[in-house]
Amino acid sequence: MDYKEAYEKEHLKNVELVGTIADLEAKNADLVYQLNRIKNNPLWKMTKPARSAYHFAARQKRRLQNCGGVKDVFVKLGRKGRERKAMKRYGTNSFPSAEERQRQEETTFDRMVKVSILVPLYNTPKSYLVEMIDSVVTQTYQNWELCLADGSDDAHSFVGDMCKEYAQKDSRIVYKKLEKNWGISGNTNECYLMATGEYIGLFDHDDVLHPCALYEYVKAINEQGADYLYCDEITFHKDDINKMLTLHFKPDYAVDNLRANNYICHFSVFARELLEGTELFRSQFDGSQDHDMILRLTDNAKKVVHVPQVLYYWRSHPGSVASGIEAKTYAIEAAKGAVAEHLRHHGYEHFKIESTRAFETIFRIRYQVDGEPKVSIVIANKDHLEDLSRCVESVIHKSTYENYEIIIVENNSETQEIFDYYEKLKKDYPDKIKVVKFEGAFNYSKVNNLGVAWADGEYIVLLNNDTEVITGNWIEELLMYAQRKDVGVVGGKLYYPDRTIQHAGIVIGLGAHRTAGHTHYKQPGQNLGYMGRLCYAQNVSAVTGACFMVKKADYETVGGLTEEFEISLNDVDFCLKLREKGLLNVFTPFAELYHYESISRGLDDKGEKAKRYNAESARFKDKWKDQLEKGDPYYNVNFSLDRSDFSLKSDDFSAQRE
Repeated sequence: MDYKEAYEKEHLKNVELVGTIADLEAKNADLVYQLNRIKNNPLWKMTKPARSAYHFAARQKRRLQNCGGVKDVFVKLGRKGRERKAMKRYGTNSFPSAEERQRQEETTFDRMVKVSILVPLYNTPKSYLVEMIDSVVTQTYQNWELCLADGSDDAHSFVGDMCKEYAQKDSRIVYKKLEKNWGISGNTNECYLMATGEYIGLFDHDDVLHPCALYEYVKAINEQGADYLYCDEITFHKDDINKMLTLHFKPDYAVDNLRANNYICHFSVFARELLEGTELFRSQFDGSQDHDMILRLTDNAKKVVHVPQVLYYWRSHPGSVASGIEAKTYAIEAAKGAVAEHLRHHGYEHFKIESTRAFETIFRIRYQVDGEPKVSIVIANKDHLEDLSRCVESVIHKSTYENYEIIIVENNSETQEIFDYYEKLKKDYPDKIKVVKFEGAFNYSKVNNLGVAWADGEYIVLLNNDTEVITGNWIEELLMYAQRKDVGVVGGKLYYPDRTIQHAGIVIGLGAHRTAGHTHYKQPGQNLGYMGRLCYAQNVSAVTGACFMVKKADYETVGGLTEEFEISLNDVDFCLKLREKGLLNVFTPFAELYHYESISRGLDDKGEKAKRYNAESARFKDKWKDQLEKGDPYYNVNFSLDRSDFSLKSDDFSAQRE
């Protein structure tokens, strides 16, 4: 095809698109006109009370259905009660006993590093100032330095007086009155100039540290060689850390999560050497200066360590970011700027950063798809004409990406109608669809490996025959991540037909068999997810083989799907094999499909199927024993492995890692 033909083809597509849009706009205008006529009808206005009552009853019915019925409502109420009880252990009840305090104070590490804690002060209320300083003074690890740079105005001179009084009593407290208020970044940078420690900690003037925070961090420095550390945190109301508003239990270091959401936040402590040749806070990112700093320093760090304990208490009060982003709206643009600079540093030139429905500073990042590489979509099938036709037709008619092929791997079908459908597909789409035959008993891994062997594409999509495309640009959404050199597998968000969630990433060790399970399982489709996780692309240990994309080269490098896993866990095993190669696996909520799960083969919960699943579970647990014992790095150890909804463990303090 020459340039002129290509231009005319593209022009024709654009003309058709414009025409389609115009038709839709005309239909919309007509519907609006008809709706207004109905609303202005006197009879419609008279029946408003009855309609309101009806819709109220319908809403309650839908809520019960979404919750699983009346029984499940009581189950969830009971769970909330247990959650409230579990929360209590993360407040003052978690503070060390006198015996434990003495043990920690007397502990001698090989590296008794000095930690300089930086606190920029500005018109700090007296009670907040006292609580903040006292939470440092009472640390069980005592080789610290508290650097206070004060930009308060004359009306708040008491801030300086109180700090000087503390400094006179404890030489580890260093205070400096600034000539003017330089803002968050400037004041913190002044603190840094005062610091003499090997490690630097960032602490807000109105927050509180757990008494064991520094002890746990120095322990991690000694045991793991950590040069960047962070912990779990709680947002509390005004004056009492036991009045918890939110509990944020975080994953281990996950770069895609961090780009989309500053989940690390508090309490950041890092080796001073990470700052060599760079600034601490940059004033152009005021309001999101910590996100900028965290992105830069974790890039440079050799060992980022997440301490999965609540060691930081973030006070929510009028004017604090914890109380809502409305308090500092400039933080939104600052955060976008910080992420944009980070992405450019990593070689990305064309991308778009957008706020999501979860929160203004939780982002959707659209990467540019480089070129138009061929994508091979492999679909295993046995009979089930309705399922397969729905799947294939949705790919053909809804996908906006054009350079793909579909490889249907036929396995022991018995009905003539499915073979007739194959012939029709090959006739209608001779350049798009191949049908290859797999001989032998069904083995999901072998069937898909055969399909991949026939693939001409640079990228492979494994797609169940009982799926249906929802998002038109689903291929692009997967491809923008799969094309990255550091990414292995990318999976989309799958729904049951009732729009509840079937798949939104997989956690290893989750579920009754302690092998692997889906997070947010059966939650309503519009759920924001735990801390907004259903609204941004993120790193996960695994994604479902019902719909994932991977480079063909990577697929072949790890030997494809492991054929000893005939039916179950082959997708999780495959993802873990790629993770062993140092690649990241990604879940994106922006590639959406329906999944009519297990229609084609049935559930694995009875008879021989149950025996087979148990055997494959045992094989999986033996193969990945070390990884299962360590726990899923993207799923906090404080969460229960019995539920998929990020419920807290109910046992007392056993949730905390030793």
